[in-house]
Amino acid sequence: MTVIINDVTLRDGEQTAGVAFNAEEKIAIACALSESGIPEMEVGIPILGPEEQEVIQEISRLGLSSRLMVWGRMLHEDLLAMANCGADIVNLSIPVSDLQISSKIARDLNWVLDTITRQVGDARDLGIEVSVGGEDASRADMSFLMQVMERAQTAGARRFRFADTMGLLDPFTTFERIRQLKSNTDLEIEIHAHDDLGLATANTLAAVIAGASHVNTTVNGLGERAGNAPLEEVVMGLLHLYGIETGINPLCFPEISDLVARASGRPIPANKCIVGSSVFTHESGIHIDGLLKNVANYQNFDPAEVGRKHCLVLGKHSGSKSVLNAYAELGIRLTDTEVKLILGQIRDYAVTHKRNPNSSDLQRFYAEASSRFIH
Repeated sequence: MTVIINDVTLRDGEQTAGVAFNAEEKIAIACALSESGIPEMEVGIPILGPEEQEVIQEISRLGLSSRLMVWGRMLHEDLLAMANCGADIVNLSIPVSDLQISSKIARDLNWVLDTITRQVGDARDLGIEVSVGGEDASRADMSFLMQVMERAQTAGARRFRFADTMGLLDPFTTFERIRQLKSNTDLEIEIHAHDDLGLATANTLAAVIAGASHVNTTVNGLGERAGNAPLEEVVMGLLHLYGIETGINPLCFPEISDLVARASGRPIPANKCIVGSSVFTHESGIHIDGLLKNVANYQNFDPAEVGRKHCLVLGKHSGSKSVLNAYAELGIRLTDTEVKLILGQIRDYAVTHKRNPNSSDLQRFYAEASSRFIH
């Protein structure tokens, strides 16, 4: 099974409230994504103006290995702005749910279908590859959605983006809808999942299993409201759950994650899976004992795959073997009595200071414990 990652950090990721990348940051992120093996990326919204168009053109002149996409509304002025940006494909977005068609753009279903025919046709006349973006597709009537896709294909589009704009789907519904659409079209299907209910990654994986050929991601899950499906989660989920290779090098995740975190001003939560600072850190005595015996006891995948390693720390939940191991790394062999004394100090320290003791603290605990026997 071939799955194409189309990362949208530079478009939907930047639409996060309060996030604005400058030109240098956008170029650096584009280069890092391309170097990681990302096959496609959505790099901006040309209709925003000359500065946005200039950055997109500069990225296109870099000769990156990734195919470039730009985003716009299914309007003639947006298409004209897209036409000279050097992108390989455009995403023309249009509402497809009854709710948004009536209350957002004040049109009807026939207008949507006719607009798709006209705007996709105009884009193809300009020699532009087209993806039709179905905004709010997860709330659209399925029979109408099939009409939308039929019009898009007839007009010359190559792809349909199924957008769960409000992040309201679950994996089971996602699977059924994508499977149904896939059985009724020859278009490429791209899943665009939002994380409002914390299900963006799960919905993305479900869509792939149902037949979606393309998926949208953002680094660190950046995006509007609760964000989008995180690149790092989708890549590792596809690999370890389904054996699906995406061609993306997970060793690049720490660097890209840090780059986007700094450019966006959005720090990475310590417990963020794959890229969080503490996700391979262990304190529990039971876990550390198991890891020391066999890492497979408490390891889903090798942290080295994503450029990380296990970190064993001491704290309230530590046990005697954890203490012995930590001091052995400091070149100190403890007696059973010293272990008991120091373990009590460690637990008290963790509760009082709300952090794990560092090596200096451990040396101090040892000195205090040893002094009790000298005197």
